[in-house]
Amino acid sequence: MKKLLFGLITLLMMASCSTLKVVNPNAAMNAGAAAIQALTISDAQIAQLCSEYMVEMDKQNTIAPASSEYTQRLNRIMAKFKNISNLNLNYKVYQSSTINAFASGDGSVRVYSGLMDKMNDDEVFAVVGHELGHLINKDVRDAYRNAYLIVAARYGIAAVNTTAGAISTSFLGDLGQQLASAAYSRRQETQADETAFQFCVANGVDPFAMYHALNVLLEIGGSTGSQSSITQAFSDHPDTQKRAEHIKEMAEAAGYKLNSTSSTTTPKTSSGNTSNSGSGSGKKATIKTGKN
Repeated sequence: MKKLLFGLITLLMMASCSTLKVVNPNAAMNAGAAAIQALTISDAQIAQLCSEYMVEMDKQNTIAPASSEYTQRLNRIMAKFKNISNLNLNYKVYQSSTINAFASGDGSVRVYSGLMDKMNDDEVFAVVGHELGHLINKDVRDAYRNAYLIVAARYGIAAVNTTAGAISTSFLGDLGQQLASAAYSRRQETQADETAFQFCVANGVDPFAMYHALNVLLEIGGSTGSQSSITQAFSDHPDTQKRAEHIKEMAEAAGYKLNSTSSTTTPKTSSGNTSNSGSGSGKKATIKTGKN
């Protein structure tokens, strides 16, 4: 363990020397200490870091107004979610053709209008459920922790400043780049798929919605080569088709039957709701929630 930690510190010190944006001239010397202390960053500090990062993200993106059909549609979709009150969710639509969605460790959920254009309500619900799965399963917390570990060492700082808004824009920008280059493991993606399925079952949404969403993203990735984080996670993964089949098998094992005559995707951005509900009956899912 000591050898592993020493190797990690050495690597981070080298990274701090090679980075293009070192704001602290003593960053190389301080990187080792920063790495050690960053390893012990608390969940509360992670939540603060997520909150400050989301403030910056919201500034850099065009947020759909409350009067927008996209916002009104997302409000209806999110109104279905139950058993998640302790996540303190807040949600917005980014007006962008990018096909993406994500949940941050402070409970922020952001869905891009490009994704909403490609999916019906049930499929959007499932994708948001997948992202919340990463939140519930602590994947988001760990991703931020790992990204902070690397960026903090570059800057030669030891811990998140406890004053809200004190983290520099350049630091948050580097943190965002580090997060963008990170990827969840196959196990984490599969677990998030399963959480999405459980959300669908628990809230009366098509139990095959995650299966349909995966196939939509597979088709999008194959036809456009899009490189957003969500299409990388879903479409470029070599086992994505297996993941889709896994969710289909889970739904069928729970007693649901896939309606092969329904369209997998009928997106709408108006007040109309689109849904592809499966038929059959199954056990209600219990979803455990916790803060990241």
